[in-house]
Amino acid sequence: MKVTTTPIEGLLIIEPKVWPDDRGYFYESYNENKYREAGIDANFVQDNQSSSSRGTLRGLHAQAPPFGQGKLVRVIQGSVIDVAVDIRKASPTYGQYFIMELSAKNNLQFWIPEGFLHGFYTLEDDSVFSYKITNFYNKESEIGVKVTDPTLAINWGFPTDNIILSAKDESLPDFKSFMSPY
Repeated sequence: MKVTTTPIEGLLIIEPKVWPDDRGYFYESYNENKYREAGIDANFVQDNQSSSSRGTLRGLHAQAPPFGQGKLVRVIQGSVIDVAVDIRKASPTYGQYFIMELSAKNNLQFWIPEGFLHGFYTLEDDSVFSYKITNFYNKESEIGVKVTDPTLAINWGFPTDNIILSAKDESLPDFKSFMSPY
């Protein structure tokens, strides 16, 4: 597998080695030893999966310590625009984001450690998003910022006036009023 760093310390792009043949393809979606060698020394405790229709924007979410979560994310079907926002107050990239496309065709994975908000926008109907997480969900520890926040000015690559948002995500605070616990 190939591991690529991003301009934001801690965020990694993982490109697995894919073996295609006339029947389809095979690849290891996770191998603990290889990921530890790549610097992802994580103990995954839960796998989550969601399916979304085209135009759905989920996020920006995280969990506050001591329930913070690292996430290893990928797309099993369809495609998404995935984003992580640095909320580590002592980080030189605090408030900056990294954005990329994940799809069933490119098989890329994205490692997002604790200290980042995370969200994604679905580019196709029935996009299936999968993520391994390092801590169990805790409702009282939910934190987030509105995905359309003008302070973050995330360039999704399209207008955000017709996105599908949950009422919960629509009611998240803007970044200026967000108090990061990291």
